[in-house]
Amino acid sequence: MAYLGWGPGTMVLVASWCLTLNTMWQMIQLHECIPGTRFDRYIDLGRHAFGEKLGPWIVLPQQLIVQVGCDIVYMVTGGKCLKKFMEIACTSCKPIKLSYWMVMFGGIHFFLAQLPNFNSVAGVSLAAAVMSISYSTIAWVGCLSHGRAADVTYGYKQSSPAGSMFRVFNALGQSSFAFAGHAVLLEIQATIPSTPERPSTVPMWKGVMVAYFVKALCYFPVAMMGYWAFGQAVQDNVLLDLQRPAWLIASANLMVVVNVIGSYQVYAMPVFDMLERMMVKKWNFSQGLPLRLVVRSAYVAFTLFVGVTFPFFGDLLGFFGGFGFAPTSFFLPSIMWLILKKPKRFSPKWFVNWVSIVIGVFVMLASTIGGFRNIITDSSDYKFYT
Repeated sequence: MAYLGWGPGTMVLVASWCLTLNTMWQMIQLHECIPGTRFDRYIDLGRHAFGEKLGPWIVLPQQLIVQVGCDIVYMVTGGKCLKKFMEIACTSCKPIKLSYWMVMFGGIHFFLAQLPNFNSVAGVSLAAAVMSISYSTIAWVGCLSHGRAADVTYGYKQSSPAGSMFRVFNALGQSSFAFAGHAVLLEIQATIPSTPERPSTVPMWKGVMVAYFVKALCYFPVAMMGYWAFGQAVQDNVLLDLQRPAWLIASANLMVVVNVIGSYQVYAMPVFDMLERMMVKKWNFSQGLPLRLVVRSAYVAFTLFVGVTFPFFGDLLGFFGGFGFAPTSFFLPSIMWLILKKPKRFSPKWFVNWVSIVIGVFVMLASTIGGFRNIITDSSDYKFYT
């Protein structure tokens, strides 16, 4: 919102919500597009749509970018919110480096990563969802009670023409990052029983509708109220702008930590599954606890290292939002729908899918360039591992 302003910012949020909800519905329908066959992974659907050889090369890199990128961002978010929580809760405590807080947050995942599958993280995921609603409500209500800052301005952030353009590109990627989940959709749908009388598409679509309604309740008020209260000076994480009441803001930051703990595991589970199957199939490793311990711990260590090295929350959102989320959420589902369902040319469905493809490709190119440029710019005067 700070880089797009009221009109374009609101339009981008609404358009992202609508387009990604449509592609989400399409993927749910494609899960069982062949009677008796279920495409339980994004890569399986990609093979069916693009071919056995081409499909994995098109789908798998994008899906991995989304899942690994999310987990890196969650490492940064968890560490920053833990640090903010302690700064508010204990004003007399000696400050600790952000990198140390991120290591503490990452330490939790070395244990949680050993949970075997999606069903085993259901409780953690439920707690994360409740925390998400709670801290989002605290954020927008806190902004509303804070009121508009004395020197608030809603003009575009001042920067060089090139800098402003790249920040706008990055903002598009952040919006793509917000309304996503396609990269783990089929893996989640695979856990739902399906019969000819009651296919999995029915409960899955009901769940997605509830999830997207809750997403709107979380994101839209936070974006609007945060921008209304602080204008162009609002930080990437609006909770960092709010200071009072201290106990409530501290609680909200702790809720964010719980939320990203659960979210990390949801996006990590498909990666764990893929890595372990690859190790067993290609290198004849034995399935079991030793393999799980090594593979999953190495993955957590990798995401932690990258997060500690590049803790630029907004820039990472834009970069991964464009590079990974735009393809998996906007145009890959639309391309697969056109290939498999073959809607009539110039029909409403044909038109909507081509709009998603064009917008998705533009967002992918623009926000990837913008996010990468901003990471380089912000890291030029940043002291690493501080």
